[in-house]
Amino acid sequence: MDIVWLGALASLLAGLATGIGALAVFFIKTLSDRVQDSMLAGAAGVMLAASFFSLLLPGLAYGESLAGTTWAAALIVIAGVLSGAGALYFIHQKLPHEHFNLGPEGPDTYQIRRIWLFIIAITLHNFPEGMAVGVGFAGGDVQNGYVLATGIGIQNIPEGLAVAFSLLSINYSRFRAFGVALLTGLAEPIGGIFGAALVCLAEPIMPWTLGFAAGAMLFIISNEIIPETHRNSYKTLATFSLLGGFVVMMFLDATLG
Repeated sequence: MDIVWLGALASLLAGLATGIGALAVFFIKTLSDRVQDSMLAGAAGVMLAASFFSLLLPGLAYGESLAGTTWAAALIVIAGVLSGAGALYFIHQKLPHEHFNLGPEGPDTYQIRRIWLFIIAITLHNFPEGMAVGVGFAGGDVQNGYVLATGIGIQNIPEGLAVAFSLLSINYSRFRAFGVALLTGLAEPIGGIFGAALVCLAEPIMPWTLGFAAGAMLFIISNEIIPETHRNSYKTLATFSLLGGFVVMMFLDATLG
């Protein structure tokens, strides 16, 4: 169970990085669309690389050691990826939420205060990220867990910044915007405990769980973040920012993993 708490602590620290980004509301008056799109795209690049190098590749290796064949391992991980993406899609359809630029989504959004729509949206982002960190530790590869937590923490900084400034745009004070952005990171240790405990209780499903966490993050990248960052006139900047985030996370995994 020590691994479970280690995963929970690492995912908590990664989640609290949203507060580091949110601190900018006290020093910057406004955040341009150009900067916001660039930072969110960079965060997506980190998530994308983490999905491949810290979740899918270890999942395939772990699956092969359990199943004995590469094709069986690949099928197990694929099932996990599709399950994770499907689960996030189902939740997005059932829970009303609001994105930074795309606006409200889900049922009956008009009945809920906009602040809660933002909080639900960020929670939907942060839970699978925390789960990924927890799963990374639970596999026994503590170094991989550290790399995942570092990468997720890095991408949480621009996310916290975007959350805080989005709250400012709906007339929240700077202190309240910072506080809410900081609190949204608390979804990550919940996901971390869930992911680590799930694997510790049923270690043979480790390849599937790694795939599930990767699928959930890939869904967020493709369905949420990329459309957000391509709504304005900065598609090329967003694309290269995503590549920048990707290579940063790839470097971390190659040198620290």
